[in-house]
Amino acid sequence: MSSSTVSLYLDPQIRDWVLFPITVVMILVGVLRHYVVLLLQSPPKKLPRNAVREQRALVRSQILRATSANSPLPPSYYKAVSQYLSQAFAEGTYLKDGPPKGDAPASTPPNPLTDPNAMEGMMAGMKTQMVMMVPQMVIMGWINFFFQGFVLIKLPFPLTLGFKSMLQRGVETPDMDVRWVSSLSWYFLNFFGLNGLYRLILGGENSADSSRDMTSPFAAAAAAAPQPGQAQDYNKLFKAERDNLEFSEGLHSWVAKDVETRILQKYGRLSAEAK
Repeated sequence: MSSSTVSLYLDPQIRDWVLFPITVVMILVGVLRHYVVLLLQSPPKKLPRNAVREQRALVRSQILRATSANSPLPPSYYKAVSQYLSQAFAEGTYLKDGPPKGDAPASTPPNPLTDPNAMEGMMAGMKTQMVMMVPQMVIMGWINFFFQGFVLIKLPFPLTLGFKSMLQRGVETPDMDVRWVSSLSWYFLNFFGLNGLYRLILGGENSADSSRDMTSPFAAAAAAAPQPGQAQDYNKLFKAERDNLEFSEGLHSWVAKDVETRILQKYGRLSAEAK
């Protein structure tokens, strides 16, 4: 490559009819993709009352244990609540299907191929993935068909020759300055670089950026579909929580213990030796 840099002068119509349309089309397609994904998402199904009661009982016990070191409950109230929950967990009172029977077989996780909820989640993930992939394939075909070999823009900062293959795809010119960007490379720069603009327009939790799902095949489908073996056995969780409650009773400390003496000492109404 010669030391003298070859200067190129682009027709302003390339900027007006190629550069701007590609950028605007990709932005609009991303915004449209976001709203199409929102329309395809089915509203979350409401849990039955017994299932909500089962979950809230476990959360209630966990909160009780988490506050045992500085509990707002007096020792008598704390012990009463803890023993009530322990007895309810042992008897299976809060289980959504009722107390387990002695001769009942152990519950097994549902088969995702026969579970309607799992199949519905898999289909929703596949539809989302198609919304991500099909527009990008159409845009890439549109650029390759109409703008193959176009040079669109020159970057205002120097780059090494290692960026040449990335920025000048479809243009086999060894003497061209590495800062020039071809039409196909401009598509990829927009594909991976518009996420910040989407977050500004649509918020952080948007569905416009498809590069996150393109990094691994069927990532959206795998994320949306429930995985087998994830069903929680609340009977085992309640038994483990019962042991944790018994252990936390020994760690209980009432936050209002000797509060009168501490207040009087704080405001100088009682000396520290008179406690």
